[in-house]
Amino acid sequence: MTTYLISILVLVSIAGIAALSLNLQWGLTGMVNFGLFGFYMLAAYVYAQLAATGASPWLALTGAIAISGIASALTSLISLRLADDYLAIVTLAFAECLRLIAIHEDWLTRGSLGIANIARPVASDGNFLLLALAALLLCFLLLETIARSPLGRAARALRDDPLVAATLGKDVLWLRVRLFGIGGAVTGIAGALHAAYYQYIDPTQFGPIITAYAFMGVIIGGRGSNRGVLLSAFTVILLLEGTRFLNDQVGWMTPAQLAALRLMLIGIGLIAALIVRPAGLLPEHRLKV
Repeated sequence: MTTYLISILVLVSIAGIAALSLNLQWGLTGMVNFGLFGFYMLAAYVYAQLAATGASPWLALTGAIAISGIASALTSLISLRLADDYLAIVTLAFAECLRLIAIHEDWLTRGSLGIANIARPVASDGNFLLLALAALLLCFLLLETIARSPLGRAARALRDDPLVAATLGKDVLWLRVRLFGIGGAVTGIAGALHAAYYQYIDPTQFGPIITAYAFMGVIIGGRGSNRGVLLSAFTVILLLEGTRFLNDQVGWMTPAQLAALRLMLIGIGLIAALIVRPAGLLPEHRLKV
């Protein structure tokens, strides 16, 4: 049971980091990123490849964060001439391109065989949990500091009306590149921790469901609220994992029926949360004048 709880908390930490990164990009800045899973996967493969070449796990972690951040910043360069909907399509297309590369370029990613025996920065599961929680806390403090800084206020202005932000003298393109790149680097932390924790990755582990979970965390927690995202990460994962124990109560149902019931209960729980708290569990704090 202890091992299971450690696993759940590690998953919560990784999901929380991914949701925090999306909250910076979409919640605070207004840049829709449907391709979050692609940058997440990129970081996981960079970490795995660097670790496989004998590099220190800490160096591999640093490299994964840097590559994911740079890739995100370069992707955001095209956002100046694209509306939010089209940027979402471009990020999704970029992520799908990365997934196809991971599947078919065996010489680089070992394709469907995946990469095994990935080294961890720490040995035991308990120490890895402490590492994941520390990474979650550091990401929260960093992004909360950004949200309360002049950069965060500029990001909100960019989200609410880019034309007004540009009229006030803000460099819209530089803001987009910088904030999207920071968000991508944070996503890289989540992806690298994923590879390190499972010690094995293959293309089937990465898909749009990762992006969906991140959006669920931001929407349920409150768009633009880092505290809300932390709370919703625990809520969403507990809903997903807690419903696994339904088999003990409804053993007469077939596995297919149980899976359908589980998804239905998860959906009902999320809808109920949005009905009760339409602005999120902990809405973004906005100053009123």
